[in-house]
Amino acid sequence: MRLLADENIPRALIRLLRERGHDVVAAREGLRGESDGVLLGRAESEARVIITQDKDFGELAVRQNLPATCGVILFRLGGVSRDKSVARMLLVVESRTDWEGNLAIVTTTRIRIRPLTASDKR
Repeated sequence: MRLLADENIPRALIRLLRERGHDVVAAREGLRGESDGVLLGRAESEARVIITQDKDFGELAVRQNLPATCGVILFRLGGVSRDKSVARMLLVVESRTDWEGNLAIVTTTRIRIRPLTASDKR
């Protein structure tokens, strides 16, 4: 899977994903400090799914009508240890292959998926 990991994604997860054969661009490795819009544009141009813990990506994809055919997986795992968060994130990312075109909000107990339809885009 082609992924773009936001700066707030643990290094341990990036390493595990790469070890498992995923193509991961990490924002902390050359895109540090870039705006969410820039990261979304990069994900779109390279057909990558964004993985993030930043709810602003959901706003960009849905409320502000920025394109998000790449897909966004938003993790909201508050109160969970880093090891448990990494394990949950890895399990979720690898649980599906159809993240493109969707906004997924992931908690410790569920995954909510909202299609990003043409009406959600500019």
